[in-house]
Amino acid sequence: MEIPNISSNKRSSEIVFFDLETNVPSKPGQKFWVLEFGAMVVCSRKLVELESYCTLIRPGDLSVVGLKSGRIGGITRKEVADAPSFEQVADKIFSILDGRIWAGHNIQRFDCVRIKAAFAEIGRPTPVPVGIIDSLGVLTQKFGKRAGNMKMASLAAYFDLGEQRHRSLDDVRMNLEVLKHCATVLFLESSLPDLSIGNCQTTSSITTRSRSQVQNFPSSPIDNKWQNSPSSITTRSSKGKSPCREETSRKSPPSTSAIGYQRAVPYARQSLGKVTAGVRNLLCKAQNKPLNTLLKHSQTLFR
Repeated sequence: MEIPNISSNKRSSEIVFFDLETNVPSKPGQKFWVLEFGAMVVCSRKLVELESYCTLIRPGDLSVVGLKSGRIGGITRKEVADAPSFEQVADKIFSILDGRIWAGHNIQRFDCVRIKAAFAEIGRPTPVPVGIIDSLGVLTQKFGKRAGNMKMASLAAYFDLGEQRHRSLDDVRMNLEVLKHCATVLFLESSLPDLSIGNCQTTSSITTRSRSQVQNFPSSPIDNKWQNSPSSITTRSSKGKSPCREETSRKSPPSTSAIGYQRAVPYARQSLGKVTAGVRNLLCKAQNKPLNTLLKHSQTLFR
């Protein structure tokens, strides 16, 4: 009788949020170098941090890193000069990523591609995810452009979570908090009475949840193969010149990918603060519930 591998099953259900900081190529054909890697392993049932890892990485060409950074707290040449190379930290990065669910903001277009390229360059096997959660795609589809755009900084400001620092570990922690807040708002909305029909016209009576039909959304299967992830990235150089290379994040979602409408919500915009005031309390009460239970009305996050 075959004994199930409990450790392997547990690992495959864990979510690792990760983020890369890189140089911003200033001309066509210039190479991306990973300058910082940060990751946080999260329990998918309780959404609590299990472990974290962050390291600066010395690029093969130090000239791609500025002597000064255009951002407060940004990475400078002096900081990475004595940092380990990617090859020196590759084993640790592999152990954190391989066999887990990967999560992050715009990771399918950027971070996944950069990680694959970095491992290929040193001749090492690439870590393989059991699934990918790209919060950019999920929130674009489900949350819409309520924050003005889908940048992490805008979403964080929308929920008053502070400013994005553009440092790997800080960004992944902010990513998780943004996802929690968005998911909770969507969950609350799905539980509120449906006040609109047709072209957002308000009905004269309220239909309670006990009388209304709950709509079940089909779940998308988890992508178990690395090959199904995008293998290319659209850089800003292909979209035209940017007014400031460091002000516009290299991970910013392209304008063409955003939904062109703003989703109607069953409460006044001015009352968002009241709606989200109980977010943390609701999450605490849902600590022992699986992630997919908390989000069952807003569709699964697994992509």
